[in-house]
Amino acid sequence: MISKEEILHVAELANLKLKDDEVDSFVSQLGKIVNMEGNLGSVDTTNIEPTYNMGDTSTTFREDKGIHTQTREQMFENVPESEDNLIKVPTIVAKGEDE
Repeated sequence: MISKEEILHVAELANLKLKDDEVDSFVSQLGKIVNMEGNLGSVDTTNIEPTYNMGDTSTTFREDKGIHTQTREQMFENVPESEDNLIKVPTIVAKGEDE
């Protein structure tokens, strides 16, 4: 079973701020997932070939060459803010931020 403390620890490592009801919901959801994995371990898989890949394993090769579909000016038409011909993005983590 997953504990509330484990959820809070992982949330802290991921820099997530969870509300109490979200933590309780994650405890319940992850507990169900862990229990399901335990049930899968009891399934008899004798004489069952392992599945290593769920998709088509054939690969189509093509020449790797770049193509230009837009000019720099066209790309910058949808940019909200730029500086020195670079796209400005908002700061996600401020320098020296403790939280």
